[in-house]
Amino acid sequence: MTIEFAGERFIVDPGSVFRIGREGDLALDDNRFLHRLFLSVEEAGGLWWLVNIGTRLSATVTDTDGRVQAQLAPGARLPIVFAVTTVVFSAGPTTYELSISMAQPAFRDTAPVFDEDGDSTIGAVPLTVSQKLLILSLAEPMLRREGTGMSELPSSASAAERLGWTLTRFNRKLDNVCDKLDRQGVPGLRGGVTMSATNRRVKLVEYAVSSRIVTRDDLAMLDDPDLLADADR
Repeated sequence: MTIEFAGERFIVDPGSVFRIGREGDLALDDNRFLHRLFLSVEEAGGLWWLVNIGTRLSATVTDTDGRVQAQLAPGARLPIVFAVTTVVFSAGPTTYELSISMAQPAFRDTAPVFDEDGDSTIGAVPLTVSQKLLILSLAEPMLRREGTGMSELPSSASAAERLGWTLTRFNRKLDNVCDKLDRQGVPGLRGGVTMSATNRRVKLVEYAVSSRIVTRDDLAMLDDPDLLADADR
């Protein structure tokens, strides 16, 4: 079992417990929003498990292709069965990503399911160009960095400026894309008056990156004047 974060690799030996948080075997960051101990990787019953040992934060767990995704809530555990598992989570305005690799995974990949027209039907989320640009403007720092690590979430004002939009237009389109994903069952994108705007943007980026709605290859869209002009209409 190998865990990678920000270019560092850690080997987890069978029978051991590997803890992740502000402290522990992998000390991520001196972030007051992050638990002292948040996640643990441990072996039990012949399987490796990812366990949320925190009390407030959740993590998004997905296979490397983004076809299988789960939310790991406080107190929950998931078996680690893929050759490479991606773990994405946020604490305050900072988003973290790490990967867990297994030499002998319990899960073996199968061919994707296609519809009668030959298009893959797994994980499809139809987005307009402007909706995808909005997500990219928020996820850009996370997508541009090399490998796993952490990144700061842009403010709505900074993301709007990146797109050449007014803040009012940006917020309206953010409402639209969050409503669309909420209707498809994505958690954390809508809430009551106690839900902060930062938390909603964080959850949107966390979901979009982990599910591969946006990828590093899509970043070219942010520098395409024709796309930006069309999206501004």
